Amino acid sequence: MENKTDQWHTLHAETAAIEWKDLERFFARGNLLHVSSDLDLIDAAVEIANDNKPAIEQWVAEGHLSGVSNEEALLWSKGGSNLWSVIVLPWVLVQQRK
Repeated sequence: MENKTDQWHTLHAETAAIEWKDLERFFARGNLLHVSSDLDLIDAAVEIANDNKPAIEQWVAEGHLSGVSNEEALLWSKGGSNLWSVIVLPWVLVQQRK
């Protein structure tokens, strides 16, 4: 089993810029999570991979982690979004980059 530092580096290497059209099917299945820009995408991925419920519940309560809303999906589908993603099955985590 990898330690968190190794997991972080592995997940970091698996991040990628992504177009909304490549995320639509995950959104439709309810497997797309939005990570706010206040939270590091890879840190969130590591904690989700380790099923760290206290951290995840805190992020959800603080609005840092949520399912992608219909409004976000509509906005991103119109293009011009700069999305970054990482996969932690069954989830795809996505973050709007500035």
